[in-house]
Amino acid sequence: MRLKATARVRMWSALAAAAALGATGVAACSGGGDEEPVGVAKVASTLGPGEGMLNLVTLPGSIESGTSDPRVDWVTPFEERTGCKVGLKTVRTPEEMAGLMRDGGRRYDGVAAPPEVAGQLIAENQVTPVNTDLVDGFKKLEPKLRGLLKRDGRQYGIPYVWGSNLLMYDTRAVPPPPSWAALFDPGQASRYSGKLVMRDSPLAIAEAALYLKRERPKLKIDDPYSLTPGQLKAAGRVLAKQRPHVGEYWERPADAVSAFAGGRAVLGQAWPYHVDVLTRAARTVQAAVPAEGVTGWMDAWMIGARVEHPNCMYQWLQWTASPDVQQQVAEWTGVAPANPQACSGDRLKPGFCTAYHVGDRAHLDKVVFAHAPTKACDGESDDNDCTDYAEWKKTWIESTKL
Repeated sequence: MRLKATARVRMWSALAAAAALGATGVAACSGGGDEEPVGVAKVASTLGPGEGMLNLVTLPGSIESGTSDPRVDWVTPFEERTGCKVGLKTVRTPEEMAGLMRDGGRRYDGVAAPPEVAGQLIAENQVTPVNTDLVDGFKKLEPKLRGLLKRDGRQYGIPYVWGSNLLMYDTRAVPPPPSWAALFDPGQASRYSGKLVMRDSPLAIAEAALYLKRERPKLKIDDPYSLTPGQLKAAGRVLAKQRPHVGEYWERPADAVSAFAGGRAVLGQAWPYHVDVLTRAARTVQAAVPAEGVTGWMDAWMIGARVEHPNCMYQWLQWTASPDVQQQVAEWTGVAPANPQACSGDRLKPGFCTAYHVGDRAHLDKVVFAHAPTKACDGESDDNDCTDYAEWKKTWIESTKL
């Protein structure tokens, strides 16, 4: 397992991609349809040959073409088998990613979208629904993940990788924590003052919301990613009271590993990746799934609204969902593959899929997967009673930075 030094690196030969999309089936609308905005591609209905090019947008680490390590390359085999040359635009932040996909002057075929981006792109008609019948292997992907990007009967993305946000602790200093209160209750957090770590992300507010859901039932928190102004304010107060005890807000996964390995941290938010790396290095850490449950995330490949090379994009969707490519992505980046078949045979190292909870139904049932916070409560209601991602960012900065 290799440590990554990029922010948000949780994201990232095999089968030849056979399926593709017919050009006539996805030609840009000319304004004749009532449901699709002008210039947005229609849902694919047929298969056809590739166009020889594919333009993708990703965060660092989502795609490897042998530049980081010549042994790690799932791009070159794809190009050789399909004739689709991959052009890659790597962005630094989810905000930059969303901005590129919104830019009407640009035509990106696909994007590896994290949850805070995926929901926004769907709501803004910046991505096109996927015809899953044209993606061999779609039904082999984890069922719970497949449903995360379904809206009004349409599928808007193909699951790529996923993970959960656990409560990691040093067994020499901290007894097994049964609740998120160990991290968010001021009295309990003060026991380990200066040795707590937190993810540096507005979406980490959801863990504070999970804590409040049990601690203060009168707040009536249901979905920790769908908070009213009052609920968000309460979560912000929890984070502000916790802030004096936090030694580090980690952005790069390697920073959290270093903090625990060096004894600077004894309790905090972590991914299965951190637990796996540290236990392999004989460090005394374990992960807890608190009584309130845990949050999680999924990155998915989505088709751009102004897709220029739809046939190659469908071939890419099939390629990245295949077990052998999923194995490479999972092992290189330290994430759970969306396709449990990546764990079959001897594809992954012994113990990997157990450590990352692949196919673990009991664990998956405890995971509340992230979605972009929106004004519409629960992401479905027409009532604008909740808070959007911009408000979450503001609360996060005020609670942890100022």
